[in-house]
Amino acid sequence: MHCRPLLLAALGLLTLIAFLPSLGNGFINLDDGLYVTGNPMVKKGLTGEGFAWAWTANVANNWHPLTLLSHMLDCTLFGLNAAGHHGTSLLLHAVNVLLLFEVLRRMTGAPWRSAAVAGLFAVHPLHVESVAWVAERKDVLSTLFWILAMGAWSRYARQPSIGRYLLAALAMALGLMAKPMVVTLPFALLLLDLWPLGRLRPGEWRRLAGLTAEKLPLLALSAAASRVTLCYQTTSLVPLEVLPWRLRLANAAISYVVYLGKTILPRKLAVFYPIPIEIPAWKAMGAAVLILALTALAIWKARKAPWLLVGWLWFLGTLVPVIGLIQVGRQAMADRYTYIPSIGLFLALCWGLPALSVNRRWRTALAGATVLVLLVLAAATWVQVCHWSNSVTLFRHALAVTQGNYVAHVALAKALASKRDWAGAAEHYRAALAMRPYLREARIGLEEALRKTGKEP
Repeated sequence: MHCRPLLLAALGLLTLIAFLPSLGNGFINLDDGLYVTGNPMVKKGLTGEGFAWAWTANVANNWHPLTLLSHMLDCTLFGLNAAGHHGTSLLLHAVNVLLLFEVLRRMTGAPWRSAAVAGLFAVHPLHVESVAWVAERKDVLSTLFWILAMGAWSRYARQPSIGRYLLAALAMALGLMAKPMVVTLPFALLLLDLWPLGRLRPGEWRRLAGLTAEKLPLLALSAAASRVTLCYQTTSLVPLEVLPWRLRLANAAISYVVYLGKTILPRKLAVFYPIPIEIPAWKAMGAAVLILALTALAIWKARKAPWLLVGWLWFLGTLVPVIGLIQVGRQAMADRYTYIPSIGLFLALCWGLPALSVNRRWRTALAGATVLVLLVLAAATWVQVCHWSNSVTLFRHALAVTQGNYVAHVALAKALASKRDWAGAAEHYRAALAMRPYLREARIGLEEALRKTGKEP
Protein backbone atom coordinates (compact mmCIF):
# COMPACT_ATOMS: atom_id res chain seq x y z
CA MET A 1 0.00 0.00 0.00
CA HIS A 2 1.71 3.16 -1.27
CA CYS A 3 -0.01 5.59 1.12
CA ARG A 4 0.91 3.69 4.30
CA PRO A 5 4.51 4.99 4.76
CA LEU A 6 3.34 8.52 4.00
CA LEU A 7 0.53 8.33 6.55
CA LEU A 8 2.83 6.87 9.20
CA ALA A 9 5.39 9.61 8.63
CA ALA A 10 2.73 12.34 8.71
CA LEU A 11 1.19 11.02 11.92
CA GLY A 12 4.55 10.70 13.64
CA LEU A 13 5.67 14.18 12.60
CA LEU A 14 2.37 15.79 13.59
CA THR A 15 2.53 14.17 17.03
CA LEU A 16 6.11 15.20 17.73
CA ILE A 17 5.58 18.79 16.59
CA ALA A 18 2.38 19.26 18.62
CA PHE A 19 4.04 18.06 21.84
CA LEU A 20 7.52 19.46 21.20
CA PRO A 21 7.26 22.14 23.94
CA SER A 22 6.95 19.38 26.57
CA LEU A 23 10.69 18.69 26.18
CA GLY A 24 11.35 22.09 27.75
CA ASN A 25 8.91 21.61 30.62
CA GLY A 26 9.95 20.78 34.16
CA PHE A 27 8.46 18.57 36.85
CA ILE A 28 5.38 19.85 38.66
CA ASN A 29 4.52 19.70 42.35
CA LEU A 30 1.49 17.45 41.89
CA ASP A 31 2.38 13.72 42.10
CA ASP A 32 5.69 14.10 40.22
CA GLY A 33 7.33 14.03 43.64
CA LEU A 34 5.57 10.80 44.57
CA TYR A 35 6.62 9.07 41.37
CA VAL A 36 10.05 10.55 40.63
CA THR A 37 11.59 13.62 42.24
CA GLY A 38 10.71 12.75 45.83
CA ASN A 39 10.80 8.99 45.58
CA PRO A 40 14.16 7.74 46.89
CA MET A 41 13.76 4.25 45.43
CA VAL A 42 12.93 5.54 41.95
CA LYS A 43 15.71 8.12 42.00
CA LYS A 44 18.27 5.34 42.45
CA GLY A 45 17.44 4.17 38.96
CA LEU A 46 16.84 0.62 37.82
CA THR A 47 18.44 -1.62 40.44
CA GLY A 48 17.79 -5.14 41.69
CA GLU A 49 16.46 -3.74 44.94
CA GLY A 50 14.19 -1.33 43.08
CA PHE A 51 12.95 -4.05 40.73
CA ALA A 52 11.84 -6.17 43.69
CA TRP A 53 10.31 -3.16 45.46
CA ALA A 54 8.22 -2.12 42.43
CA TRP A 55 6.11 -5.30 42.53
CA THR A 56 4.69 -4.56 45.96
CA ALA A 57 5.06 -0.79 46.26
CA ASN A 58 2.08 1.42 46.98
CA VAL A 59 2.68 4.75 45.25
CA ALA A 60 -0.18 7.26 45.11
CA ASN A 61 -2.45 4.44 46.35
CA ASN A 62 -1.88 2.39 43.20
CA TRP A 63 -0.25 -0.87 42.20
CA HIS A 64 1.49 -0.33 38.89
CA PRO A 65 4.93 -1.99 38.88
CA LEU A 66 5.62 -1.47 35.17
CA THR A 67 5.01 2.24 35.51
CA LEU A 68 7.45 2.46 38.42
CA LEU A 69 10.03 0.45 36.50
CA SER A 70 9.71 2.83 33.55
CA HIS A 71 10.38 5.79 35.85
CA MET A 72 13.40 3.97 37.31
CA LEU A 73 14.76 3.37 33.83
CA ASP A 74 14.37 7.06 33.05
CA CYS A 75 16.30 7.95 36.21
CA THR A 76 19.04 5.54 35.15
CA LEU A 77 19.23 7.17 31.71
CA PHE A 78 18.54 10.82 32.50
CA GLY A 79 18.80 11.29 36.24
CA LEU A 80 16.41 14.08 37.24
CA ASN A 81 16.67 15.86 33.90
CA ALA A 82 12.98 16.51 33.20
CA ALA A 83 13.52 16.65 29.43
CA GLY A 84 14.43 12.96 29.35
CA HIS A 85 11.35 11.94 31.32
CA HIS A 86 9.10 14.04 29.10
CA GLY A 87 10.81 12.64 26.03
CA THR A 88 10.00 9.08 27.08
CA SER A 89 6.31 9.93 27.57
CA LEU A 90 6.20 11.68 24.20
CA LEU A 91 7.88 8.73 22.51
CA LEU A 92 5.35 6.33 24.04
CA HIS A 93 2.48 8.54 22.88
CA ALA A 94 3.90 8.66 19.34
CA VAL A 95 4.24 4.86 19.32
CA ASN A 96 0.62 4.59 20.50
CA VAL A 97 -0.49 6.81 17.62
CA LEU A 98 1.31 4.73 15.00
CA LEU A 99 0.16 1.44 16.53
CA LEU A 100 -3.44 2.63 16.66
CA PHE A 101 -3.29 3.47 12.97
CA GLU A 102 -1.78 0.11 12.07
CA VAL A 103 -4.22 -1.93 14.17
CA LEU A 104 -7.27 -0.08 12.82
CA ARG A 105 -6.00 -0.28 9.24
CA ARG A 106 -5.53 -4.04 9.49
CA MET A 107 -8.92 -4.55 11.14
CA THR A 108 -10.90 -2.32 8.76
CA GLY A 109 -8.91 -2.13 5.52
CA ALA A 110 -9.56 1.63 5.55
CA PRO A 111 -6.20 3.45 5.81
CA TRP A 112 -7.46 7.01 5.46
CA ARG A 113 -10.20 6.70 8.08
CA SER A 114 -7.78 4.88 10.38
CA ALA A 115 -5.30 7.71 9.90
CA ALA A 116 -7.99 10.25 10.80
CA VAL A 117 -8.73 8.40 14.07
CA ALA A 118 -5.03 8.16 14.89
CA GLY A 119 -4.54 11.82 14.00
CA LEU A 120 -7.29 12.97 16.35
CA PHE A 121 -5.89 10.72 19.06
CA ALA A 122 -2.43 12.16 18.42
CA VAL A 123 -3.10 15.87 18.77
CA HIS A 124 -6.30 16.31 20.75
CA PRO A 125 -5.69 18.80 23.60
CA LEU A 126 -7.52 16.54 26.07
CA HIS A 127 -4.54 14.20 25.81
CA VAL A 128 -1.99 16.77 26.90
CA GLU A 129 -2.39 15.80 30.55
CA SER A 130 -1.56 12.16 29.80
CA VAL A 131 1.54 13.03 27.79
CA ALA A 132 2.93 16.22 29.36
CA TRP A 133 2.55 15.15 33.01
CA VAL A 134 5.41 12.89 34.07
CA ALA A 135 3.28 11.32 36.81
CA GLU A 136 0.80 10.20 34.15
CA ARG A 137 3.33 7.91 32.47
CA LYS A 138 0.88 5.17 33.44
CA ASP A 139 -1.59 6.46 30.83
CA VAL A 140 0.66 6.25 27.79
CA LEU A 141 2.33 3.05 28.97
CA SER A 142 -0.88 1.15 29.74
CA THR A 143 -2.42 2.28 26.44
CA LEU A 144 0.56 0.87 24.57
CA PHE A 145 -0.37 -2.59 25.86
CA TRP A 146 -4.09 -1.91 25.30
CA ILE A 147 -3.47 -1.27 21.59
CA LEU A 148 -1.14 -4.27 21.34
CA ALA A 149 -3.92 -6.38 22.87
CA MET A 150 -6.32 -5.04 20.24
CA GLY A 151 -3.91 -6.09 17.51
CA ALA A 152 -3.41 -9.54 19.03
CA TRP A 153 -7.18 -9.97 19.39
CA SER A 154 -7.69 -9.03 15.75
CA ARG A 155 -5.31 -11.81 14.72
CA TYR A 156 -7.05 -14.24 17.07
CA ALA A 157 -10.46 -13.31 15.64
CA ARG A 158 -9.30 -14.03 12.09
CA GLN A 159 -7.69 -17.35 13.00
CA PRO A 160 -8.36 -18.50 16.59
CA SER A 161 -5.60 -20.32 18.42
CA ILE A 162 -4.50 -20.70 22.03
CA GLY A 163 -1.22 -18.94 21.28
CA ARG A 164 -2.91 -15.86 19.84
CA TYR A 165 -5.38 -15.74 22.71
CA LEU A 166 -2.56 -15.94 25.24
CA LEU A 167 -0.74 -13.13 23.42
CA ALA A 168 -3.78 -10.86 23.84
CA ALA A 169 -4.06 -11.90 27.50
CA LEU A 170 -0.36 -11.17 28.09
CA ALA A 171 -0.70 -7.70 26.58
CA MET A 172 -3.71 -7.05 28.80
CA ALA A 173 -1.87 -8.26 31.91
CA LEU A 174 1.06 -5.97 31.15
CA GLY A 175 -1.35 -3.08 30.65
CA LEU A 176 -2.96 -3.76 34.03
CA MET A 177 0.49 -3.64 35.61
CA ALA A 178 0.89 -0.14 34.20
CA LYS A 179 -2.57 1.22 35.10
CA PRO A 180 -5.75 -0.55 36.27
CA MET A 181 -7.95 1.37 33.80
CA VAL A 182 -7.24 -1.48 31.38
CA VAL A 183 -9.90 -3.51 33.27
CA THR A 184 -12.45 -2.47 30.62
CA LEU A 185 -10.46 -4.04 27.77
CA PRO A 186 -12.60 -7.26 27.55
CA PHE A 187 -15.67 -5.06 27.05
CA ALA A 188 -13.88 -3.13 24.29
CA LEU A 189 -12.82 -6.37 22.58
CA LEU A 190 -16.45 -7.52 22.61
CA LEU A 191 -17.38 -4.29 20.85
CA LEU A 192 -14.68 -4.92 18.26
CA ASP A 193 -16.20 -8.37 17.70
CA LEU A 194 -19.35 -6.53 16.63
CA TRP A 195 -17.47 -4.12 14.40
CA PRO A 196 -15.12 -4.13 12.58
CA LEU A 197 -14.27 -7.81 13.16
CA GLY A 198 -17.80 -8.91 12.22
CA ARG A 199 -17.97 -11.84 14.62
CA LEU A 200 -21.30 -10.64 15.99
CA ARG A 201 -24.42 -9.01 14.56
CA PRO A 202 -26.92 -6.88 16.48
CA GLY A 203 -29.59 -9.14 17.97
CA GLU A 204 -27.55 -12.37 17.92
CA TRP A 205 -27.96 -13.01 21.64
CA ARG A 206 -26.77 -16.63 21.58
CA ARG A 207 -23.65 -15.62 19.73
CA LEU A 208 -23.17 -12.77 22.20
CA ALA A 209 -23.25 -15.21 25.12
CA GLY A 210 -20.59 -17.36 23.47
CA LEU A 211 -18.30 -14.44 22.70
CA THR A 212 -18.71 -13.16 26.26
CA ALA A 213 -17.83 -16.58 27.68
CA GLU A 214 -14.78 -16.60 25.44
CA LYS A 215 -13.50 -13.58 27.37
CA LEU A 216 -13.94 -15.05 30.85
CA PRO A 217 -10.17 -15.48 31.39
CA LEU A 218 -9.69 -11.82 30.46
CA LEU A 219 -12.54 -10.84 32.77
CA ALA A 220 -10.81 -12.80 35.53
CA LEU A 221 -7.73 -10.63 34.99
CA SER A 222 -9.94 -7.55 35.27
CA ALA A 223 -11.51 -8.83 38.48
CA ALA A 224 -8.13 -9.59 40.04
CA ALA A 225 -6.75 -6.18 39.08
CA SER A 226 -9.86 -4.46 40.43
CA ARG A 227 -9.49 -6.29 43.73
CA VAL A 228 -5.83 -5.31 44.06
CA THR A 229 -6.62 -1.70 43.14
CA LEU A 230 -9.37 -1.40 45.75
CA CYS A 231 -7.03 -2.81 48.40
CA TYR A 232 -4.35 -0.26 47.52
CA GLN A 233 -6.81 2.64 47.33
CA THR A 234 -8.55 2.02 50.63
CA THR A 235 -7.26 5.21 52.21
CA SER A 236 -8.16 7.41 49.22
CA LEU A 237 -11.72 6.15 48.70
CA VAL A 238 -14.24 8.89 49.47
CA PRO A 239 -16.94 7.54 51.85
CA LEU A 240 -20.63 7.83 51.03
CA GLU A 241 -21.11 10.07 54.06
CA VAL A 242 -18.91 12.66 52.37
CA LEU A 243 -20.11 12.14 48.79
CA PRO A 244 -23.57 10.49 48.69
CA TRP A 245 -24.91 8.46 45.77
CA ARG A 246 -27.15 11.31 44.68
CA LEU A 247 -24.17 13.57 44.06
CA ARG A 248 -22.04 10.78 42.55
CA LEU A 249 -24.69 9.85 39.99
CA ALA A 250 -25.34 13.49 39.11
CA ASN A 251 -21.64 14.20 38.70
CA ALA A 252 -21.18 11.06 36.57
CA ALA A 253 -23.97 12.04 34.17
CA ILE A 254 -22.71 15.59 33.85
CA SER A 255 -19.11 14.43 33.45
CA TYR A 256 -20.05 12.24 30.49
CA VAL A 257 -21.61 15.24 28.77
CA VAL A 258 -18.71 17.53 29.66
CA TYR A 259 -16.20 14.98 28.33
CA LEU A 260 -18.22 14.81 25.11
CA GLY A 261 -18.33 18.59 24.91
CA LYS A 262 -14.60 19.00 25.53
CA THR A 263 -13.88 16.40 22.88
CA ILE A 264 -15.87 18.44 20.36
CA LEU A 265 -14.62 21.83 21.61
CA PRO A 266 -11.53 21.45 23.84
CA ARG A 267 -11.57 24.64 25.89
CA LYS A 268 -11.05 25.59 29.53
CA LEU A 269 -8.90 22.52 30.17
CA ALA A 270 -7.44 22.29 33.66
CA VAL A 271 -5.25 19.95 35.67
CA PHE A 272 -7.94 19.71 38.36
CA TYR A 273 -11.73 20.10 38.32
CA PRO A 274 -13.22 20.34 41.83
CA ILE A 275 -16.38 18.43 42.71
CA PRO A 276 -19.23 20.91 43.19
CA ILE A 277 -20.85 20.96 46.60
CA GLU A 278 -24.30 20.79 45.00
CA ILE A 279 -25.54 19.91 41.51
CA PRO A 280 -28.96 21.15 40.35
CA ALA A 281 -31.33 18.26 39.68
CA TRP A 282 -32.39 19.70 36.32
CA LYS A 283 -28.78 19.76 35.14
CA ALA A 284 -28.18 16.13 36.06
CA MET A 285 -31.49 15.03 34.54
CA GLY A 286 -30.74 16.90 31.33
CA ALA A 287 -27.36 15.19 31.04
CA ALA A 288 -28.93 11.77 31.68
CA VAL A 289 -31.62 12.38 29.03
CA LEU A 290 -28.97 13.39 26.47
CA ILE A 291 -26.93 10.25 27.19
CA LEU A 292 -30.00 8.03 26.86
CA ALA A 293 -31.05 9.76 23.63
CA LEU A 294 -27.62 9.30 22.04
CA THR A 295 -27.55 5.68 23.17
CA ALA A 296 -30.99 5.06 21.66
CA LEU A 297 -29.86 6.66 18.39
CA ALA A 298 -26.76 4.46 18.28
CA ILE A 299 -28.85 1.33 18.90
CA TRP A 300 -31.38 2.36 16.24
CA LYS A 301 -28.60 2.78 13.66
CA ALA A 302 -26.70 -0.34 14.75
CA ARG A 303 -27.42 -2.47 11.68
CA LYS A 304 -26.59 0.17 9.08
CA ALA A 305 -23.92 2.01 11.06
CA PRO A 306 -22.39 -0.38 13.62
CA TRP A 307 -19.42 1.94 14.11
CA LEU A 308 -21.75 4.45 15.74
CA LEU A 309 -22.87 1.96 18.39
CA VAL A 310 -19.38 0.58 18.93
CA GLY A 311 -17.81 4.02 19.24
CA TRP A 312 -20.46 5.37 21.61
CA LEU A 313 -20.51 2.30 23.88
CA TRP A 314 -16.69 2.30 23.86
CA PHE A 315 -16.77 5.89 25.16
CA LEU A 316 -19.40 5.15 27.81
CA GLY A 317 -17.98 1.80 28.94
CA THR A 318 -14.29 2.59 29.18
CA LEU A 319 -15.03 5.62 31.36
CA VAL A 320 -16.93 3.59 33.95
CA PRO A 321 -13.92 2.91 36.26
CA VAL A 322 -13.16 6.63 36.52
CA ILE A 323 -16.59 8.25 36.21
CA GLY A 324 -16.83 8.69 39.99
CA LEU A 325 -19.26 5.99 41.11
CA ILE A 326 -16.36 4.67 43.16
CA GLN A 327 -14.82 8.02 44.04
CA VAL A 328 -11.05 8.15 44.47
CA GLY A 329 -9.58 11.55 45.16
CA ARG A 330 -11.15 14.98 45.08
CA GLN A 331 -11.63 15.57 41.35
CA ALA A 332 -15.00 15.73 39.57
CA MET A 333 -13.37 14.57 36.33
CA ALA A 334 -9.96 14.66 34.65
CA ASP A 335 -8.72 15.20 31.10
CA ARG A 336 -6.40 12.20 31.39
CA TYR A 337 -9.37 9.88 31.79
CA THR A 338 -10.30 10.44 28.12
CA TYR A 339 -7.05 9.02 26.71
CA ILE A 340 -8.58 5.62 25.86
CA PRO A 341 -12.33 6.47 25.85
CA SER A 342 -11.93 9.19 23.22
CA ILE A 343 -10.88 6.54 20.68
CA GLY A 344 -14.51 5.42 20.58
CA LEU A 345 -15.78 8.89 19.73
CA PHE A 346 -13.11 9.27 17.05
CA LEU A 347 -14.14 5.94 15.51
CA ALA A 348 -17.80 6.97 15.36
CA LEU A 349 -16.89 10.33 13.84
CA CYS A 350 -14.32 9.17 11.29
CA TRP A 351 -16.52 6.37 9.98
CA GLY A 352 -19.79 8.28 10.34
CA LEU A 353 -18.94 11.41 8.36
CA PRO A 354 -17.56 9.61 5.26
CA ALA A 355 -20.71 7.46 5.26
CA LEU A 356 -22.63 10.67 4.51
CA SER A 357 -20.50 11.38 1.45
CA VAL A 358 -22.62 11.63 -1.67
CA ASN A 359 -20.05 12.53 -4.32
CA ARG A 360 -16.36 13.14 -4.97
CA ARG A 361 -16.63 16.86 -4.22
CA TRP A 362 -18.01 16.12 -0.75
CA ARG A 363 -15.27 13.61 -0.03
CA THR A 364 -12.59 16.09 -1.16
CA ALA A 365 -14.06 18.79 1.08
CA LEU A 366 -14.21 16.35 3.98
CA ALA A 367 -10.55 15.40 3.50
CA GLY A 368 -9.54 19.06 3.46
CA ALA A 369 -11.62 19.78 6.55
CA THR A 370 -9.99 16.86 8.37
CA VAL A 371 -6.51 18.20 7.68
CA LEU A 372 -7.56 21.67 8.83
CA VAL A 373 -9.10 20.30 12.06
CA LEU A 374 -5.94 18.33 12.83
CA LEU A 375 -3.77 21.41 12.33
CA VAL A 376 -6.02 23.52 14.57
CA LEU A 377 -6.02 20.83 17.26
CA ALA A 378 -2.24 20.53 17.00
CA ALA A 379 -1.90 24.28 17.55
CA ALA A 380 -4.26 24.13 20.55
CA THR A 381 -2.26 21.21 21.95
CA TRP A 382 0.97 23.18 21.58
CA VAL A 383 -0.57 26.01 23.64
CA GLN A 384 -1.93 23.60 26.25
CA VAL A 385 1.46 21.88 26.59
CA CYS A 386 3.01 25.28 27.32
CA HIS A 387 0.65 25.70 30.27
CA TRP A 388 2.40 22.64 31.74
CA SER A 389 5.77 24.40 31.64
CA ASN A 390 5.99 24.55 35.45
CA SER A 391 3.79 24.49 38.52
CA VAL A 392 3.19 28.24 38.53
CA THR A 393 2.01 28.46 34.92
CA LEU A 394 -0.03 25.26 35.27
CA PHE A 395 -2.00 26.24 38.34
CA ARG A 396 -2.44 29.87 37.34
CA HIS A 397 -4.08 28.58 34.18
CA ALA A 398 -6.25 26.17 36.19
CA LEU A 399 -7.48 29.05 38.36
CA ALA A 400 -8.22 31.11 35.25
CA VAL A 401 -10.52 28.48 33.72
CA THR A 402 -12.22 26.95 36.79
CA GLN A 403 -14.09 28.14 39.86
CA GLY A 404 -13.76 27.06 43.49
CA ASN A 405 -10.48 25.34 42.73
CA TYR A 406 -8.95 25.12 46.20
CA VAL A 407 -6.53 22.39 45.08
CA ALA A 408 -5.05 24.70 42.45
CA HIS A 409 -4.73 27.49 45.03
CA VAL A 410 -2.78 25.22 47.40
CA ALA A 411 -0.55 23.86 44.64
CA LEU A 412 0.15 27.37 43.35
CA ALA A 413 0.91 28.54 46.89
CA LYS A 414 3.44 25.73 47.29
CA ALA A 415 5.04 26.62 43.95
CA LEU A 416 5.35 30.27 44.95
CA ALA A 417 6.72 29.30 48.36
CA SER A 418 9.41 27.22 46.65
CA LYS A 419 10.44 30.44 44.86
CA ARG A 420 10.41 32.29 48.21
CA ASP A 421 7.43 34.41 47.15
CA TRP A 422 5.91 34.17 50.62
CA ALA A 423 3.40 36.97 50.11
CA GLY A 424 2.03 35.31 46.97
CA ALA A 425 1.92 31.96 48.73
CA ALA A 426 -0.01 33.44 51.66
CA GLU A 427 -2.54 34.97 49.28
CA HIS A 428 -3.36 31.64 47.68
CA TYR A 429 -3.39 29.73 50.97
CA ARG A 430 -5.96 32.25 52.20
CA ALA A 431 -8.01 31.76 49.04
CA ALA A 432 -8.00 27.98 49.58
CA LEU A 433 -9.07 28.40 53.22
CA ALA A 434 -11.90 30.68 52.18
CA MET A 435 -13.27 27.73 50.20
CA ARG A 436 -12.29 24.96 52.63
CA PRO A 437 -11.85 26.49 56.12
CA TYR A 438 -10.72 23.20 57.67
CA LEU A 439 -8.09 22.37 55.03
CA ARG A 440 -5.16 21.50 57.29
CA GLU A 441 -2.58 21.61 54.50
CA ALA A 442 -3.51 25.20 53.63
CA ARG A 443 -3.60 26.32 57.26
CA ILE A 444 -0.11 24.95 57.97
CA GLY A 445 1.19 26.48 54.72
CA LEU A 446 -0.31 29.86 55.57
CA GLU A 447 1.28 29.86 59.02
CA GLU A 448 4.68 29.14 57.52
CA ALA A 449 4.27 31.83 54.83
CA LEU A 450 3.28 34.43 57.43
CA ARG A 451 6.27 33.55 59.61
CA LYS A 452 8.57 33.97 56.63
CA THR A 453 7.12 37.44 55.95
CA GLY A 454 7.51 38.40 59.60
CA LYS A 455 3.78 38.49 60.28
CA GLU A 456 1.92 36.74 63.05
CA PRO A 457 -0.04 33.62 61.95
